[in-house]
Amino acid sequence: MFLSQLYLRNFRNYNHEHLSFNQDLNLIIGANAQGKTNLLEAIYLLGTGSSHRTNIDSELIKWNEDKFYLKGELIKDNQKYQLEINSKGRSKEIKVNSNKLQRVSDLVGYLNIVIFSPEDLNLVKGSPSRRRKFINLEISQVSSYYKHLLTEYRKVLKQRNNLLKEIRDNNTPQHMLQVWDQQLVDLGSKIIKRRLEALDKLSILSKLMQRKITDGKETLILKYDTKLQLTSDSKEEIKEKFSQSLKKYRRQEIEHGVTKIGPHRDDISLLVNDINIRKFGSQGQQRTTALAIKLAELEFMKAEIGEYPLLLLDDVFSELDNQRQIQLLQNIQNKIQTFITTTHLDYRQSFDKEYKFFKIKSGSVTEG
Repeated sequence: MFLSQLYLRNFRNYNHEHLSFNQDLNLIIGANAQGKTNLLEAIYLLGTGSSHRTNIDSELIKWNEDKFYLKGELIKDNQKYQLEINSKGRSKEIKVNSNKLQRVSDLVGYLNIVIFSPEDLNLVKGSPSRRRKFINLEISQVSSYYKHLLTEYRKVLKQRNNLLKEIRDNNTPQHMLQVWDQQLVDLGSKIIKRRLEALDKLSILSKLMQRKITDGKETLILKYDTKLQLTSDSKEEIKEKFSQSLKKYRRQEIEHGVTKIGPHRDDISLLVNDINIRKFGSQGQQRTTALAIKLAELEFMKAEIGEYPLLLLDDVFSELDNQRQIQLLQNIQNKIQTFITTTHLDYRQSFDKEYKFFKIKSGSVTEG
């Protein structure tokens, strides 16, 4: 798949731009704070329906304007797709081939994307929520059913938390929890099982990438971290352990008014040579691990959907040493449409295929 064209109007610091891209490599060059990352953000938004930098859509609108508009033309499975986002205030309209989507989440899966930026080091050393977001987006891009499960689970979780507070504050009978417990276990077990299956594949791919980057010196293992104390990935065991854990933690949940067990609290452990890299790894090891996981993402999506996703590299070369830069370039060239932002072109001799580059200055784009 590749994004052939992008149109922006009143997005961040851009007024009007209409860009045509190379299907392999696109370099976006400019000084800091000129709009390079904004361009990648627009592409990411067309793929996921949300920004990777903010949860507030109004921040995406150009100063002194009241709305923004994005349009992208995508070639996927030898078919053309036109993706559009029109946002004004809190209202966001999304269309695919001129057909309005009912939910923002319905956009996910058309334009598959992997993004890697300096902030993605938080995938390794950040909070569990960062790793949950990673695995949720990864699976959602290849499975519409998983997206549906997440949406329904969040609805049930919200209702259950509200009931826990009512039981605590208003002495509402506890037996009312049974209905929500059953739904939570049913939906949550399916989510956990799908995560375990995906993580098993990602762990194998990440292990291969880590060994390749480190010349076989480091072995990376991804493990699903849950309070359920699972011994297998069978749906029956997951449901049984989930149900038992809800009963075990019920008193604490009522006391605090929140659900303490479930996929919304789970994490992913990252082990390099059996050492928890988040707690005890060096910065270099953490960067290598983040890179290995990102490269594994590409191969995972290729295996799941039959095509590579787009790869967005936002100023990552400033964060990687020469060895890691070379490993990254060797893995992406000639097979993945890639967008790279940078302040210079010192390493462009490393590319062995034709590319396009775009100069960015104050939200204005000049094709080089």
